[in-house]
Amino acid sequence: MQPIQLLDLQGELALYRTEVLAAITRVIDSQNFIMGPEVEALEAELGAFVGLPPAVGVSSGTDALLVALMALGIGPGDEVLTSPFTFFATAGTVARLGAKPIFADIDPGTFNLTEAGVRGGLTPNTRAIIPVHLFGQLADLGDFVGEKGRPPIIEDAAQAFGATLHGRHTGHFGEVSTLSFFPSKNLGGFGDGGAVLTGDAALRERMSVLRLHGSKPKYLHHYVGGNFRLDALQAAALRVKLPLLNDFAARRQANAARYDGLFEEAGLVARGLVTPPARLPAAGHVYNQYVIRTTKRDGLARHLADGGIGTAVYYPRPLHLQPCFAHLGHAPGDFPEAERACAEVLALPVHPLLTPEEAVRVVQSIAAFHGI
Repeated sequence: MQPIQLLDLQGELALYRTEVLAAITRVIDSQNFIMGPEVEALEAELGAFVGLPPAVGVSSGTDALLVALMALGIGPGDEVLTSPFTFFATAGTVARLGAKPIFADIDPGTFNLTEAGVRGGLTPNTRAIIPVHLFGQLADLGDFVGEKGRPPIIEDAAQAFGATLHGRHTGHFGEVSTLSFFPSKNLGGFGDGGAVLTGDAALRERMSVLRLHGSKPKYLHHYVGGNFRLDALQAAALRVKLPLLNDFAARRQANAARYDGLFEEAGLVARGLVTPPARLPAAGHVYNQYVIRTTKRDGLARHLADGGIGTAVYYPRPLHLQPCFAHLGHAPGDFPEAERACAEVLALPVHPLLTPEEAVRVVQSIAAFHGI
């Protein structure tokens, strides 16, 4: 029996291989590898996709967060409120600048921060907030987004480019939105890459300069920045894939809906054995991951692996319990929903090339594990 991969990047490549090779060849022939027209064109296309000015291309999703924090002047003595249930870079970039990550617990259904959680986590030293749009769904912070005098919001949209909330894309729920083009993302490149989106012209200009060691013009340094440039080769490849994003999202959404129905039909939801991911009524969830909850997660993951079905755990340990953050003084139980999620979540294959028959096989395997 053929394995069912968590991701099928090889299969996806077959859909645009000719076009992406032509784009890469175009860059090689031009010998214009650093910045240049391919990066500028991608930046314009990314901005147009979400209804904002051109993006600022950077070297990774991590560097997108870093340059956004730097542009906002975050540094020692500042506090940045974020989620304890996310990839390390969200809080790691805060710590790299000498600031202090402050955590708020997540909603158990969406895995995202909530308006109430953010309001409850604010302190007099809060200088920024990083809501994470986890697994492809935008975090809903409600009226807080439009509140005057609130700290700046940096949307971590590494897993949610193309997602919407109330019909609006990421980049419209804060001062900055950060993207990742890591190969596994729904808009994935051929290596590392990222971008930042903003409607604030002054902030965009500062991030553009910071990514070039803070220099403009060359050799005149206004800030201490970094080498956060997006490679032209990555930009050219991403320009091929961007027009496919909505179609791929629609396929993921169809697969997610299929899973939801199959789990219901199998009785796994009614018996409390599987909890499918929650989707907000106003959300356009793009399912970068399809993440279920199950109390027998580790055993189920081994069972599925034995049957040739790929899965992954995003994330097995919350950030407040990471050894490098021990100095923050947190203990087990401080953020119970994040800790429970770390013990229960399991990502299933939901990639655009997943077939209905493969989805049925995944659910049947899960049902068999539970004796159904």
